[in-house]
Amino acid sequence: MFLRRVLPLCLLAVSACAFAAPQTFTIDPNHTQVSFTYSHFGFSNPTGRLEDIKGKVVVDQADWAKSSVEVTMPLSGLHTGVAALDEHLKKPDFFDAAKFPDITFKSTKVAKTGAETLDITGELAVHGVTKPVTLHARINKIGENAMISSTTAGFDADATLKRSDFGLKMYVPAVSDEVHIHITLSADLAK
Repeated sequence: MFLRRVLPLCLLAVSACAFAAPQTFTIDPNHTQVSFTYSHFGFSNPTGRLEDIKGKVVVDQADWAKSSVEVTMPLSGLHTGVAALDEHLKKPDFFDAAKFPDITFKSTKVAKTGAETLDITGELAVHGVTKPVTLHARINKIGENAMISSTTAGFDADATLKRSDFGLKMYVPAVSDEVHIHITLSADLAK
């Protein structure tokens, strides 16, 4: 008798989890950064950061293909640790932040590639140029966040881009055309 009552409830709980609806998360700008690394004349490999990142992540753990990412990275949040370089990178020689104040990424496809890995393909817009880019991502953790009494989703992702593809050709090849991008992202369940 006990099994007849409990078994249907267990099956119902399992099927509800399997068909859970997609969840929308808001990017936490305090715990999200995009860093970029490049070769400087072959002598060093400096790193800069983009901060104050905004956007949303839709997560469907039952079908990752239904997930998506939309991100805005303002160039006002560009920091290299060298104030003069920050200002130079925002000038028309490079990003031309007055004309193109934001870098944006909007996914077009999410594919699960392993137990904790995803390929996220989307349109990256930099300096007035939009190109397809694939981010190789790792699912760090999706779960309850006791600090905010809500659910948080965390990811890291990497890609290598050619800056000249986006019209950023100044000093190529002495300052490397290839730029490695690393993203660490935390997003909280939208309320």
